[in-house]
Amino acid sequence: FRRADVANRRRRYSRTAGRVLRWGLPVLGVCGVLFWLGTMALHSELLRIRRLTVTGNAHLSAGEIETLVDGIRTQNLLQADLASYRRRLLDSPWVADARLSRVLPATVTIRVTEREPMAIARLGEQLFLVDVNGVVIDEYGPRYSEFDLPFVDGLLVARKAGGPSVPADRVQLAASLLEALNARADIRKQISQVDVTNPHDAVVMVQDDPAWLHLGDTKFVERMQNYLELRSTLRERFREI
Repeated sequence: FRRADVANRRRRYSRTAGRVLRWGLPVLGVCGVLFWLGTMALHSELLRIRRLTVTGNAHLSAGEIETLVDGIRTQNLLQADLASYRRRLLDSPWVADARLSRVLPATVTIRVTEREPMAIARLGEQLFLVDVNGVVIDEYGPRYSEFDLPFVDGLLVARKAGGPSVPADRVQLAASLLEALNARADIRKQISQVDVTNPHDAVVMVQDDPAWLHLGDTKFVERMQNYLELRSTLRERFREI
């Protein structure tokens, strides 16, 4: 009985070893081939990034965006750290969001979402483009002359170090005012200046009118409309407002 049991165990071991060899060797071979192919792909010149496609940009040129991701063209498509290049893009004040995608064999697509300026904020003699979230996008100059935006005083506060700061309550007041006026283009185009130094009182000046109108923090359009309707009567009754 002992001899028969030993023989049976040997036969079982032999069959198991045969199965391992029969299935294991092909699997090892496939893994080896895949490893070799992966190594070749990571060092293949065919997968070197040679082309960038940029979409979504309006104010930044494609060249400026490519400068922000300088060095990506030397990377292997499969190894390039797209997250780090996305962070570089987000360092630009113009870029609100960015997405980078790989396209075989050697292309990276860059989709950017740019910030939209809300107003031209004045701080002393300097002018800045500011968006609805209070982000200072850039210093305003001739290159941005196509923007038809109101000039807003009191939106920026000077700091001893670094650039100007933008108080959140003043941004909220300016955004609410301009949003309300955008719904009434006939009234908006008459506004020449805005002051939000007091975050609870938006003050505006109408073109060809020396009066500063205190509109508070609500019902901007209604109060503007009331003044415009009464302006001729007020001018007849009062020499100076």
